[in-house]
Amino acid sequence: MKKNINLSPSIMCGDLVNLEKSINELEAVGMDTLHIDVIDGVFSPSMPLGIGTIKRMREITSMDFDVHIMSKDNEFFINEMLNIGVEGITFHHETSLHVDRYIQLIKNTGTKVGVALNPATPLNVLDYVLPEIDRVCLMLINPGFATNKAEKQIPYALKKIRDLRKLMEDEGVAIDIQVDGRVSLASIPDLVAAGATNLVLGSTSLFISGNTLAENHELVTEAINKATLVR
Repeated sequence: MKKNINLSPSIMCGDLVNLEKSINELEAVGMDTLHIDVIDGVFSPSMPLGIGTIKRMREITSMDFDVHIMSKDNEFFINEMLNIGVEGITFHHETSLHVDRYIQLIKNTGTKVGVALNPATPLNVLDYVLPEIDRVCLMLINPGFATNKAEKQIPYALKKIRDLRKLMEDEGVAIDIQVDGRVSLASIPDLVAAGATNLVLGSTSLFISGNTLAENHELVTEAINKATLVR
């Protein structure tokens, strides 16, 4: 594999009534990061995990917490996650009046900062702030509606990734391109070939039912390795 691809398994695809067991299983197959969706029930109708649950998770694992905030009130949840001690926080541009303030609020604590974009949000909203952040999270489905199994990955996913990669090259910055939403075994080779460097893994990859996590992890690795064939 020519590229270092970061894997960020979504803990809401684990066993929500036995999170410690799911976390231990992820650690056992070599995962070092947890992707944690913090959803307020307003940004989307889903609310998989609460603040108290995330705080308790922090007490039982040293895995990096990659927090994705989907909320109308970003500052509240940013401060809560900083108090818990997470390693990375990504917030949505669409609900942020003071984007730069949130970036600096996170950066000043030494925490990695990311900006998430909904599928139809153009990349030009990143003008000026791109050099200030560590990650861009491109949503490839409408965020918070993952339970709708009929929803497919947006048809312009690869173009948006390639466009972001070119924008980064033009700006002379090297940051994480995270992709989130129906990141499947079938789509991973093309996503990585287009320029994705961070994969949020869910029910169509690491958590495919009927297989063990170890088996699915091997399949994910094989899918990443195929990316060199489609460049």
